[in-house]
Amino acid sequence: MSQDTQPLGGHDGPYDEPIEIHGFALQPDWIDYNGHMNVGYYGVAFDMAFERLLVDHLGLGEPQVAAMGQGPYVLQSHMQFLREVTSDMVIHFRFRLLDADQKRGHYFGQMVSMPDETVCATQEVLFMNVSHATGRSAPYPDWAVRRLARMVSDHKALPLAPQIGQPIGIRRK
Repeated sequence: MSQDTQPLGGHDGPYDEPIEIHGFALQPDWIDYNGHMNVGYYGVAFDMAFERLLVDHLGLGEPQVAAMGQGPYVLQSHMQFLREVTSDMVIHFRFRLLDADQKRGHYFGQMVSMPDETVCATQEVLFMNVSHATGRSAPYPDWAVRRLARMVSDHKALPLAPQIGQPIGIRRK
């Protein structure tokens, strides 16, 4: 693990099971000619929501980059689109941290419509802490490793969503 520094915000847990992120408004330019959210903006919305989780709960993300010159980079992302998101909908997000180590994390997120609580899309992501000075992976500070481990532990009892770990491909009978 890296040299211990002081946390940059967030808290040491316990962490909600799952963590919910509210307060999102769909932007008019996110809606395409089909009358629903364009596929590219699903990733933008998930990223904005995950940044709120990083900052508000773990003390990472943008404050980490500003203070330490390192931050999370996405290595792999898999989204599934389950229901259209239209301009009249209000959405929020649910996140679960599946795994983490000194440099990486693996999360699962759901985009949920209100008020019916229907899951509209899911995203599964592997991310890594990267030094901006070297462009290479860097260990999280000790306090962040402890927080990530606590969040994984707090989320372990959540039921696994059927989308977690699903391969992509044409299903043949």
